[in-house]
Formats: sequence, structure tokens, C-alpha cells
Amino acid sequence: MSDYPKAEKVAPKGAWQAAVDYVALDYEGRFLRRKRLVAGAGAGFLVDLPEVTNLTGGEAFVLEDGRFIEVRPALEPVLVVTGDLTRLAWHIGNRHTPCQIEAERLVIRADHVLEAMLKQLGAEVSPAVETFQPEGGAYGMGRTMGHEHGHSHGHGHSHSHDHDHSHSHDHHHDHA
Repeated sequence: MSDYPKAEKVAPKGAWQAAVDYVALDYEGRFLRRKRLVAGAGAGFLVDLPEVTNLTGGEAFVLEDGRFIEVRPALEPVLVVTGDLTRLAWHIGNRHTPCQIEAERLVIRADHVLEAMLKQLGAEVSPAVETFQPEGGAYGMGRTMGHEHGHSHGHGHSHSHDHDHSHSHDHHHDHA
């Protein structure tokens, strides 16, 4: 099978019709700028977007010839978390971990360290294979950015917060 033409644009949900194919992407795969993908029917195509884009599913890549390839969330290993959801969500968020928040459960990507921590906090944790649609971050691109992006945020300087000084005031008054 021959490849599809390059895709340089994304059509938002509801702004396209009649896709010629689809591509199923996991959570990490739906955050891209330039990447070669293989669609469901086996044909490859290059995505070359002007900027990094967060896709949630339902969008479509617009091929150079005007055809569309639908974006679908792929099934991936996740952990389904139940218990004291407010408390558990706080601990998950405190670790900057993407989390799908639902009325009766939380869903996170499979991670044995987080699984152990959540169980220690009293959660029931069950492995599953589902699509993963976490809440978007508050600061741009609809992503929660954790601390493992392959680069350092070091500042090369220190911040001293010692307050080791006195606030006493001696008042000497001569009274004659």
C-alpha cells in the first residue's frame, strides 16, 4: 500500500467529514508536532504541524490533498483508582501526574510506584486497558506537565532563607 500525503494541519472536532482512514494514538502519541504515523489501513504519512499540538481524539489530520485522517485515542494500560477520591486526587496531582477524573473513579497511566503509593493510602487499584483522557492542565496545551521531560529546570543559583538575625532594640535614656 502506498503512503498518504503529508499532513500539515489539524481540523478540530466537528469541522471535518468523511475520513479516509484513522490513526489510534495513546496519550503520549497525541502530543506531537512532527512524526511519521501509520494509519489503521496500514498506509504511513508524515505529520508536520507548525507547532506542538495536543490532540484529544475526534480531530482529523488534513492531508495535502484535502482528505482527512481521524484521530482516535488508543487503548493503553491504565490504573483504575477508587476510594477517597478527593484525597487520592490530591496525592496524584501533587506528583503532577495526568489523571482522568470521573464521578466514581480516577484513572492514571500504569505506574507501579504510584500504584504502591495509592494502595498504601487505602485506595483500591485495578489494572485495565482503556483509552486515557486525563484532565487538561491549567497552563496551556491541555496537558499536565510532570517532572520527567528529559531536560533540567535548574537555576544555577541558590536561595538562602536563613533569618538568623536579631530584632532586639536597646534603648538607653539618661535621666538626670
